[in-house]
Amino acid sequence: MKIFNNISDCVLVVFIISLGVLCNGEEEISVAPMEKTEKEALYYTIQGFVGNWWNGSDLYPDPCGWTPIQGVSCDLYNGFWYVTALNIGPIQDNSLYCAPNPEFKPDLLRLKHLKSLSIFDCFVSPHNHPILIPTDNWELLATNLVSLEFDPTLVSSVKFPLLLLQSLVLLENGLTGELPTNIGNLIKLRRLVLAGSDFRGQIPENFGALFDLLILDLSRNSLSGTLPLNLGTLTSLLKLDLSNNQLEGQIGSEIGNLKNLTLLDLSKNKFSGGLTNSLQELSSLQELDLSNNPIGGDLLSVEWH
Repeated sequence: MKIFNNISDCVLVVFIISLGVLCNGEEEISVAPMEKTEKEALYYTIQGFVGNWWNGSDLYPDPCGWTPIQGVSCDLYNGFWYVTALNIGPIQDNSLYCAPNPEFKPDLLRLKHLKSLSIFDCFVSPHNHPILIPTDNWELLATNLVSLEFDPTLVSSVKFPLLLLQSLVLLENGLTGELPTNIGNLIKLRRLVLAGSDFRGQIPENFGALFDLLILDLSRNSLSGTLPLNLGTLTSLLKLDLSNNQLEGQIGSEIGNLKNLTLLDLSKNKFSGGLTNSLQELSSLQELDLSNNPIGGDLLSVEWH
């Protein structure tokens, strides 16, 4: 019996030592903190979109840890949590939904490590409740932001100093005027969607410098003039949609340089001058829509392979 007691004592001692090591380990692996300014910027930003009823500090005291917010992603930088992605709108079942009168607060621009911003189905009453996007200080996000999506309606003059941006989607917004030429400086862009607004004037020539562009969608605007001559330099393009505008003139031979193009939609414009033989150079093309144009000419003039 004495031997049994000694063994039991040994087991108990080992258990206590193990427990002590475990506890010390847990103390060493402490929860990463989040800077107060970062947390406040996140709370104020979301509150602007979803309404003043939303009290982030009570509902989500640790938004990047044990009380995560749906639609918010974080990463560690120098031992602190920072917001890297923010998605507002009905993306998932338990996503954050916008209030009837949302507000685009400038606190958003304080999220200095933000890489992706998506806002869906928020600004749905632009005439009754015009929404202004902060037009200054976007350069604060310039070193990290790669994806920017607004959907649907915003009323603002937007500046684009975000040179690392890879995706710019301003779908069905209340944006007017000419297409901003400084978008042509976003040379990292792979997707540019400015469809469904009221942009006017010509397509800027410097859009031809967006060599990495895979998707260009300027459909459903009021663009006019001819196709830029340097459109053919966008040889990486997979999708080109310029439908539902007022573009005119002949479809130039430069279109034949877009050999990776799988979709070309130039429907509902004012193109004329007949079909160009360069269409037969589009060896990857799967969908072609030239309907509702006064193109004229002979369909048999193009050799359809």
